[in-house]
Amino acid sequence: MTAILTVTLNPTVDLSIHADQVAPERKLRCTRPETDPGGGGLNVSRAISALGGHSTAFVALGGPTGDKVMHLLAEQGIGLAPFPAPGETRQSLTVTDAATGAQYRFVMPGPTWSRADVTKVMDRIAKAAPENGIVVLSGSQPPGVPDDFPARLATKIARTRARFFLDTSGKALHQLLTAGAKPVDVLRMDDLEAEELAGRALPARADSADFAQDLVRRGIARAVVVARGADGNVLATETERWVAQAIPDKVVSKVGAGDSFVAAFTLSLGRGLSLPEALRWGAAAAAAAVMTPATDLCTLADVKRLLRASSLEKI
Repeated sequence: MTAILTVTLNPTVDLSIHADQVAPERKLRCTRPETDPGGGGLNVSRAISALGGHSTAFVALGGPTGDKVMHLLAEQGIGLAPFPAPGETRQSLTVTDAATGAQYRFVMPGPTWSRADVTKVMDRIAKAAPENGIVVLSGSQPPGVPDDFPARLATKIARTRARFFLDTSGKALHQLLTAGAKPVDVLRMDDLEAEELAGRALPARADSADFAQDLVRRGIARAVVVARGADGNVLATETERWVAQAIPDKVVSKVGAGDSFVAAFTLSLGRGLSLPEALRWGAAAAAAAVMTPATDLCTLADVKRLLRASSLEKI
């Protein structure tokens, strides 16, 4: 089993509650909050654990909320490589309107980082990168962390003997196109992020595959995954293009679907499966995640069942 290190610079304590109805200027009587450690990389580690695998979570933590994250991770048996954050770890809140099923997600920004903090954490991540292992960077960046952080980290990880998987968005994603960084091993984005990056609509699977393959040929990544929601997950390398699709029984909450995909995909590659087979596992995990409420992730039983019914084909 290949060692996996997930990286979370902007973790959170996720609070999830239900209210009978969400309406303004009223006292909203809520259920008792469910509490989970959150942030992209931590969700990937949690999902890897749910799938029977193991990873180490490199996470920046600060203050009492950071202590809470450490406690929650310990309860779930997830290995921890803590890094001192420059301030209090943030909290996030998900409120579900029981009458309509609508979800309202309130996400705080996290502490502000200095240039010295960024330099220090980049060095620490490179030192923690497992030899012949996989480093996964996922989730939002805290204030003060520059947009080119993933690109710079890709170059730094390339000097180690680890592979680098990246799930990012926004300006950090755009920076990959111009930063001249070393290619990441796997780059994942959703369909809206892909269209924004491409500057055009990608209405069909082949369009997503064309764009993903173009990124590979431009040296941005060795493999690119574009998640197209219910239309499946497209993967392209320089010579191959695949799509995998798994259909959930029902959609309860889309929170955590991307992180569950990354977890199953990474774990599958770490166990020696091929890229197409890892894509199938990722698609099944993403579909399983949308069947669970709020901040819950995929379950192994659901993933295995959906995997058996999933499809995998070349484009």
